[in-house]
Formats: sequence, structure tokens, C-alpha cells
Amino acid sequence: MEIYVVQQGDTIYTIAEKYGISADKLVEDNGLIYPYDLVNGQSLIITFPKQTHIVQEGETLQSIADFYNVTQMQIIRNNPNHAAMDYLNPGETLVISYNTSKSITINGFAYPYIKKDILIRTLPNLTYLSVFNYTITERGEIITYYDDSEIIQTAREYHVIPLLMLTALTPLGLPNIEAVYNILLNDAYQERVIDESINIMKNQGYMGINFVFNFLNENNQSLYLNFAQKVSNRLRQEGLLFYVTINYSEQETDNKITVEQINYSSLSDYVNGLIFLKFVWGYNDNPPAPLSNINNIRILIDNVASGVSSDKIVIGKPVIGYDWQLPYIPNRTVAFSLTVTSALELAYNVGASIQFDEVSQTPYFYYNEVIYGYPSQHIVWFIDARSIDALNQIIIEYDLYGSGVWNIMVYYQQLWTAINSRFDVIKLI
Repeated sequence: MEIYVVQQGDTIYTIAEKYGISADKLVEDNGLIYPYDLVNGQSLIITFPKQTHIVQEGETLQSIADFYNVTQMQIIRNNPNHAAMDYLNPGETLVISYNTSKSITINGFAYPYIKKDILIRTLPNLTYLSVFNYTITERGEIITYYDDSEIIQTAREYHVIPLLMLTALTPLGLPNIEAVYNILLNDAYQERVIDESINIMKNQGYMGINFVFNFLNENNQSLYLNFAQKVSNRLRQEGLLFYVTINYSEQETDNKITVEQINYSSLSDYVNGLIFLKFVWGYNDNPPAPLSNINNIRILIDNVASGVSSDKIVIGKPVIGYDWQLPYIPNRTVAFSLTVTSALELAYNVGASIQFDEVSQTPYFYYNEVIYGYPSQHIVWFIDARSIDALNQIIIEYDLYGSGVWNIMVYYQQLWTAINSRFDVIKLI
């Protein structure tokens, strides 16, 4: 896999010719909705399959998979247009495999109301699906929001392990810190949470739980460890998986980045895996900043990996962009969220060139608009193939268990191309 940065005068045809690939392949691998509207500074993934197959009359995905001794899911991952397992056209070329470096797990986060076509296109790329549908109350009860039976069933059909995601957050990301401490400080409430979550998992068909530890810090970690031990003991008895997602934070002091000193080693003894990611939401009143900072992530993983086995560490990938009006005014400025595709479309429409921050490994651009006769400048931060590749390099360097994607509600082909051309995705069922 290579990454090409679009220059002035480039077209999909000149880029494809430069690398000796078809323009159709370039468009498909990068999910280009507007292939003729390339933006200066836009990154494109160029893939070079290890093995391909030309479809013959009467062949099916399963027969081709059997011939090459690979799984049908691998064929679909590498040929996402066939995610619905539909009809093959004789003469078309399928990618069988890439020169992958290792096998990893992928945990995708989604709400139950995800569009069916997006879910089906995404599931071949996942090992786990964490379903955001359950919130704990101050008394340890569990609130559910949507019918999740269909998403669980569909996940299983695509050999993906469904996990009940349990948080103290509302579906819009609003935290309830009172509920967290009520439960951490009350044994009866803890037992209620555990009992109710096990009942839900059994009734709904979940194979495990993904607890979100949103407020874990140095001062309260003993409370979290005590609770995690209780959860672990019960879930192991029931044969259920136990994952913890940590919404981590870092601080900058005297130009030095530090992270919370948490005893992740003890916590890892109780869980199947630790997922480190930052939740990003549609609402963002923070100052303009990169969506992902590879330098900070490296500091975090250095700290975690010193006491936790690498096969229990998962790092998150955000899939979003934000548009800030400048100058930023604290407690007043709110950034608008964008999909990655929308960010590129905006850059094209306003005639912006995409710049790249080497430290964080994330792209950004500026643009101007006139509001009520007054000029206004904006900055947009988002992620691209280079951001994803930098995170993938961390996985390889530290030999991590895999990656978590927050979230999969919008399909982003470039993300999956970057993953599948480097890694084999583990399927456990």
C-alpha cells in the first residue's frame, strides 16, 4: 500500500496511470463519491493486491473462497462492493489477498439504528460490534433506548461478536458522573448492574459486554478495579466476554504531554481487552485541535504497554471532522461536525488546499466566508489515509491486539482499505 497526495493538475486517470492501476480501482479503494473533484493535498490510497481472480461463469463467492482456501469474509472485505453477497459478473477481477503484515481484531461502535446497507458493508471488516444502547442510572438500573435484536442477528450472520456497550452516557454523549460514583460506592447497586447486564446479554444474544470507564483517574482507580473484579468473576462464570473502553485524556505542562498514571496492569487481569479511544460527538466546544495526535497516542501506549500484555491493548480510530469559526471564543464557539467525505467536499467547494500537520499526522484547511456582510475565517480538522496509516503503524510497532473504530455509523471506505491492505481481520465465530 502507498499513499499519494494530490497535486495541482492531477486527475484520477493521471494518478492511476502513474501507478499502473485502473481508475475504477482507485475510485473503489478510496470510496470517491466525486472522483472528478479532487482537492490539492487530498490523500489517496494505492493498493497492490498479492493475488487476484477473474470470475468465471457459474462461480460464487464461496466457491472462489474454497478454491483459494480463504474465508468468504476475506473475499468480501477485499471486494466491498460484494458485501451483500450478491451476484458475480463473469470477467470481473476480485482481490483475493494483500501482502498483510499481521492479524488483528477490529471493534466497531454503532447505535442500533445504523442504516442496514452501511452495517452490511462494514461487518465483514469487524471482529466485534459494540452496540451503544444501554445506560446505567443512579440506582444501578439499566435503560435501553432502541430495539437491538436485528443488529445483533445481522452481526452474527457476518461472524461478528456482538458486545453490549454499557455507559453512564446518554446517546448524545452527556455524562452522568453521579450515577458512576453511586454505583462505585454501593455494593448493592453494583450487583444490580451486573445482574441486569447478564440478563440482557442472555436474552438479546450478546456474547459479552463493553463497559465504558469514562471517568477513570488516579484518585478513583481503586474503586474501578474493585468493580472490574466483581464483573470479571461473574462474567467468567457465565462464559461471557469482558472488555473495557477507556475514554482517556492527557495533559500538557511546560510543553510536555503526560497521561494519567493508572494501574492498567491490574485492570488487564480482569478483562479480555482494554480499548483506548476518545469519544467524539456532534457537539464540540473545545478549541480547534487535531482529531487524533499520534505523538500523544504513542506516549499513552508507551505507558500502558509497560504493564499490559500487547494482546490486550486496542487503540481507537476516530472517523469525523470539525469546522471551527475563528477566532475561537471560549464558552461560545461551537464546532460543526463533518463526515470525512463532507470535509473533502467542503474543501473542494471553497477552493481550499489541504495542509498536513506532521506532529499529529492529521490534515486541516482554512477557508473564508462572508456572514451578514462580514468576513469570517474557518479552520477544519479531520482525518485521512495518512492519519489512519500512522495509527496502523502503532499497532504494528507495539504488536497490539487491534483497533476500535468510533464510530461506524457512516461508511468510510478509505479506512477499511487502509486496514485490509495491511492486516488480516480476525473472525472468532
